[in-house]
Amino acid sequence: MPLPHFNNAGDLPLGVHQASLDEVIERFGSHTPRRREVAARLLRIFTLARATGKLDSMVIFGSFITAKLAPNDVDILLVMRDDFNWNTCAGEERMPFHHSQAAAEFGASVFWIRPSMLILETLDEFVSHWQIKRGGARRGIVEVKA
Repeated sequence: MPLPHFNNAGDLPLGVHQASLDEVIERFGSHTPRRREVAARLLRIFTLARATGKLDSMVIFGSFITAKLAPNDVDILLVMRDDFNWNTCAGEERMPFHHSQAAAEFGASVFWIRPSMLILETLDEFVSHWQIKRGGARRGIVEVKA
């Protein structure tokens, strides 16, 4: 199913929308030079996380997946498999898993989790919380399976 149209606020409608990385880049990362630049960062992070062999999915939220013409960055949650150990990553593969390094290197806000780290909620419940904006309003987010 294709990604839905933006609502009146310029956000995706509420929900966790499934898409391929190609769909995400076509829809959100190809229409302006700034969007192409941010999409290249997203692709690099996805490629590095996938190279670990432990990436399950990538959840994208924030201004990149809105109607905003020039998003500042891309906000990402990497959902890793339970047997992922970031200490075994070397070189560039390690960067997405260190929040401040990812911000400096990629201009991205990257978070990550293993499902076994969750105690009080399911992975689906945890992911759905990323729909909440700073002011408390809710928006749709996009999940890309690895």
